Amino acid sequence: MSDQKNMIIAIALSLVILLSFQFLYEFPKAEKEREREAELAASQPLPSLATPGSSTSSAPSGNAEAPVAAPGGNRAPAAIAAAAAAVTEAQRAKVLKATPRITIDTPALRGSITLKGGRIDDVILRGYREKVDPSSDQIRLLSPIGAPKSYYAEFGWVGGDGKVKLPTPDTIWTADRGRLTPAKPVTLSWDNGEGLVFERVFALDDGFMVTTTQRVRNTGNVGVTLFPYGLIARSGTPETLGFYILHEGPLGVFDGTLREVDYDDLQDGGNVEQRSVGGWIGIADKYWLTALIPDQKTVATYRFFHSIKEKDDRYQVDYLGSEIQIGPGKTVEATNRLFVGAKEVKRLDAYSEELGIANFDLAVDFGWFYFLTKPFFYAISYLYEWFGNFGLAILGFTVCVKAAFFPLANKSYKSMAKLRSLTPKLQTLREQFGDDKVRLNQEMMALYKLEKVNPAAGCLPIVVQIPVFFALYKVLFVTIEMRHAPFFGWITDLSVADPTSIFNAFGIIPFDPPDFLLIGAWPVLMGLTMFLQQRLNPQPTDPVQAKIFMFLPLFFTFLLGTFPAGLVIYWTWNNLLSIAQQKLIMFRMGVK
Repeated sequence: MSDQKNMIIAIALSLVILLSFQFLYEFPKAEKEREREAELAASQPLPSLATPGSSTSSAPSGNAEAPVAAPGGNRAPAAIAAAAAAVTEAQRAKVLKATPRITIDTPALRGSITLKGGRIDDVILRGYREKVDPSSDQIRLLSPIGAPKSYYAEFGWVGGDGKVKLPTPDTIWTADRGRLTPAKPVTLSWDNGEGLVFERVFALDDGFMVTTTQRVRNTGNVGVTLFPYGLIARSGTPETLGFYILHEGPLGVFDGTLREVDYDDLQDGGNVEQRSVGGWIGIADKYWLTALIPDQKTVATYRFFHSIKEKDDRYQVDYLGSEIQIGPGKTVEATNRLFVGAKEVKRLDAYSEELGIANFDLAVDFGWFYFLTKPFFYAISYLYEWFGNFGLAILGFTVCVKAAFFPLANKSYKSMAKLRSLTPKLQTLREQFGDDKVRLNQEMMALYKLEKVNPAAGCLPIVVQIPVFFALYKVLFVTIEMRHAPFFGWITDLSVADPTSIFNAFGIIPFDPPDFLLIGAWPVLMGLTMFLQQRLNPQPTDPVQAKIFMFLPLFFTFLLGTFPAGLVIYWTWNNLLSIAQQKLIMFRMGVK
């Protein structure tokens, strides 16, 4: 009876913890955000963001007039959302036409660079779309000042004494050509009329890396001191998934250590500044990244910054490089890089190795199980090259995992088979000593020892595979390679939940069930295989415990209904392999 009470208490406590987390953390957090947005809507405009450097810096603001972003709220109907998107695109197109521009044209990117300020503020990713539908819009990553949700990158110089005439956000640069391609860099130039000629050379590779070389030629008679800087500015708080296991927002690596800063931490006045030799700083979404990478051999001061202007949140990450002395008749240059694109693991690793960027792969949130998650990704990617389908690669990976744990699982299943054969004897002991728990436990342990059975052996494979399960979940959840990756049939995206539902007969009945009833075909198959596997294991002799265990497959069916389809397919296939292995062992041992 005490075992029943312990089981019920454990389940009750689990529910209390889950509900308490929602009511005490998630709900107050959402309410606080709504109140903050209302306060923003009623606030007066505040000064724009400061640029990197000390109070004597003469660098441009880098955050000129960006429009007011609409406060967040409930998701609009599809028609209204589509109309709003059309209006936004029209506003953006108008802003883009208002300034002279250089066209960006590479296999991975398209967009433009404005000659007013020399900013990279218009970037679209050619290889990625908003939805699985191939006719949907391509992913727009950067957007210019004056358009809704502006998001751009800027490079420049800060003067050491504040007296040097430097380029500003309104400076109109002169370009040597109108098209930027991997084969042909573009050089912008501007003469301050006081003896300094500034050049900014943009070069692109076939991927997502922009190399910016800033040159200053001193034709005057007086030396100057300048500091190179780079910044990424973003207006409006982007919509995030809000998952604890995924970081979305500002981040960077300083002296080899990853630093992640949440948007709400910056909103609360938690501006961060840090010095480092090398490193990088940027802003990450789930699948996309913009990152500044200064000279990896010099010391730079990095900063995460937030302010409010025109009733809107403004976020900025920036760095300020070491001082550079430019004597009369001398020319100096500073080379910096900007990553703007998708967080493709192999590409990030290649940049890290080729350019010496420390821990650049940490832009992908592999989590605490990094030592498992990243190898799992490469294993699945290798199998994908063989099968040509990530779903089949996951099935093949599951077979590899089962093979790795085969000796442990084999020993466990043998123990469970023996334990199942002892069920009649255990039932007899319960009938004889049911009122004397101490004696019952002594007799059961004596029986286990006599038959050489370990009753806890069946739990070991499950415990060992829990890290494997979570690591695979991270791979499916955070890596862009799994995004929009199809399987077969109705599974067109392994990174999202099965879109079907048992409550409308998988689409036969014209009924759109609410989200919590979206229990697809694959979660149902997973629940059935879990139930069948459970029937092969020794059943609890206590009827209450037996009913509770029978309820678990149903519980996990609903739980995994919202998990990525690829993970549910993995678990289902793993259950089938376990059932086959367990049935074979039971057959060889003569256990019914």
